[in-house]
Amino acid sequence: MNYQSHPTAIIDNNCQIGSGTKIWHFSHIMSGCIIGENCNIGQNVVISPDVVLGRNVKIQNNVSVYTGVICEDDVFLGPSCVFTNVINPRSAVNRKSQYAETVVGKGASIGANATVVCGHNIGKYALIGAGAVVTKDVPDYALVVGNPARQIGWVSEWGHRLHFDMDTSLAVCPETKQEYVLSEGKVYRCN
Repeated sequence: MNYQSHPTAIIDNNCQIGSGTKIWHFSHIMSGCIIGENCNIGQNVVISPDVVLGRNVKIQNNVSVYTGVICEDDVFLGPSCVFTNVINPRSAVNRKSQYAETVVGKGASIGANATVVCGHNIGKYALIGAGAVVTKDVPDYALVVGNPARQIGWVSEWGHRLHFDMDTSLAVCPETKQEYVLSEGKVYRCN
């Protein structure tokens, strides 16, 4: 065992957990899930069967990651954010065969108390504001807020708001000095 888990954590059989991963108080890791290296699973987190987490995924307290969710490398899930996995849940109707997939792209961050409705993908390096309710796909590098979530701008890979020059369609991350271009409604990193 090359990962660490608190004595109160429950880890079911048939889980794959990468080295360097830490699992904190009262969390439940269910069978069939795959957790990459160097992840940090906060307190009171549930990872449902068949969930896939890439490397270096950080999950804050009180998050349930339901079957159908795939988080790529370097994803951040803020405290108490919510995923759904059935579009029309009913207690009396078994819809386990209808779980909708949600992919959270590399480097994306989902803020505290945000909700992601199943079947909608979050693009790489996107930033979902606290409390947002995501009801459609979110593009790479997009900054979205509100209920329902709407895009209000773009962010760099380091999470800084990008301000594009009207003439060149270029923006520079203030922290890393990486350049980005806005072309046909999509953002790309130049260097």
